[in-house]
Amino acid sequence: MHHGSSISHGSNAVAPSETWPAVAARRAGVELRNLGLGGSAFVDPFLARVIRDAPADYISVKLGINVVNLDGMRLRTFVPAVHGFLDTIRDGHPDVPLLLISPLFCGIHEDTPGPGAIDPDSIGTDQVRFVATGTPGDVALGRLTLQVIRRELRSLAERRAADKNLHYLDGTTLYGPTDAVDLPLPDGLHPSPEAHQRIGTRFAEYAFTQDGPFA
Repeated sequence: MHHGSSISHGSNAVAPSETWPAVAARRAGVELRNLGLGGSAFVDPFLARVIRDAPADYISVKLGINVVNLDGMRLRTFVPAVHGFLDTIRDGHPDVPLLLISPLFCGIHEDTPGPGAIDPDSIGTDQVRFVATGTPGDVALGRLTLQVIRRELRSLAERRAADKNLHYLDGTTLYGPTDAVDLPLPDGLHPSPEAHQRIGTRFAEYAFTQDGPFA
């Protein structure tokens, strides 16, 4: 079972079977329940309860990108919200392997908070693009960027080290800065069809190998 944003939902993928979670599940030979929700993944408590109450042998949760591009939280509220999200999942799945994934590389939000917006210069062109409207580097008062999100999710996972079945994956290992050069995000936010294939393949190779969290 996987939960994420529109990237997991499948924006820019050519078909539901070609979204990166579906690619990963097919390569691993497992059945997928994809709770990727476009415009969501805001650490919503109700989604944690859905995951808690649904059967699952493996769980992955990818959080962060929409929290940034909505400018929906500050650091002080984001970290305890993720703790609570994971606590709720663990109420129903105390021992299931649980993989916490930080955001993929997204140049517009790496060091620039949201909110995100449609680039007005792209309206009427063949490809609408997104931009970040925050101030680059403006994190002193707790505003969130993708770099801050990754740092905090890694720290959070380390502080929950007593949970031996909780694992952390840096999203840039699935799609990083060099991938953005090779397979750029067509709209500045969502992966291309080719990038969905790459991300899904890398996820399967990481998670389902002999030493992976879903071995």
